[in-house]
Amino acid sequence: MPIDFNTAVNAYRQAAKTATTGAMPKPAAPIGAEDGSFVGMVSDSLKSAAKVGRDAEELSLKQISGEADLKDVVTAVANAENTLETVVAVRDKVLSAYQEILRMPI
Repeated sequence: MPIDFNTAVNAYRQAAKTATTGAMPKPAAPIGAEDGSFVGMVSDSLKSAAKVGRDAEELSLKQISGEADLKDVVTAVANAENTLETVVAVRDKVLSAYQEILRMPI
């Protein structure tokens, strides 16, 4: 597998920086989370859920104009509904946990 020149240069620069400063590089962010934080993960998940809903709406419009198969529309709408139910369930769990934290004695 050939190595890209820019990748090699960046790796060399990072290694040289680590050697001179002693600072270790930040670990790579998990797939989908830009900053590697919980907020980034939740944000990416919500964006993904919104995309599923938009795709279902787009397929519905295509079916109305006769460009899409009804089976694909039903599958997309069911997937969007399942995604929405999952988002609501996670939201409910987060709110429940937050309320429980508020009830804890200090």
